[in-house]
Amino acid sequence: MSDPAPHLLIVDDDERIRGLLRKFLARHGFLVSAARDAAHARRVLAGLEFDLIVLDVMMPGEDGVALTRSLRETLTTPILLLTARGETDDRIAGLEAGADDYLPKPFEPKELLLRINAILRRMPEPEAEGVAPKILALGPVRYDMERAELTRDGASIRLTATETQLMRIFSQSLRQPVTRSKLVEDLGRDRGQAQERAIDVQITRLRRKIESDPKQPRYLQTVRGEGYMLAPD
Repeated sequence: MSDPAPHLLIVDDDERIRGLLRKFLARHGFLVSAARDAAHARRVLAGLEFDLIVLDVMMPGEDGVALTRSLRETLTTPILLLTARGETDDRIAGLEAGADDYLPKPFEPKELLLRINAILRRMPEPEAEGVAPKILALGPVRYDMERAELTRDGASIRLTATETQLMRIFSQSLRQPVTRSKLVEDLGRDRGQAQERAIDVQITRLRRKIESDPKQPRYLQTVRGEGYMLAPD
């Protein structure tokens, strides 16, 4: 049997855009539901599970960034923000809130499709090699490489899809620096300074979940001139 089609939720206050995206993505094999605003999205999410949420930032009432921040308290579902704002700081705010990626408006539908597929694409499970550890010790934090699960003192720590991918990438290159450009490439994103800056934001968020003092990271280290490195105990 083939795997079920990924189920997407489109949240946008523009009825025309909702309709166009719904038809386009359905033609490319996705199951698609839609919501007109944050309140409507909450009701839909209360009854259904989704593989990814495509969320417009500029909506009346609760905007997309605020909704993302709220959803991240309970959900790890990947979130792709659609924003008409051109300022980098506004896009960074979305990533800080917990979004996995952003796409500025206007955009080509094919680009949206590529971004969605890149987010949904899961990194391959790490191969077992010799005596390589399956559980990484990061102080009181433990990372199960096979299950891609992070815990602190036995309590589960929620990871977003992008954070899960980052942990898998670092776990395959323990104590070896990984460049920002390589992280951008492995996450399936377009190259450029804006995306490398977005990686910095994702690293900052991940450090908050791993490090006792995120401002002085011990485990997810910055290697000057080379990138980032995961160095477990």
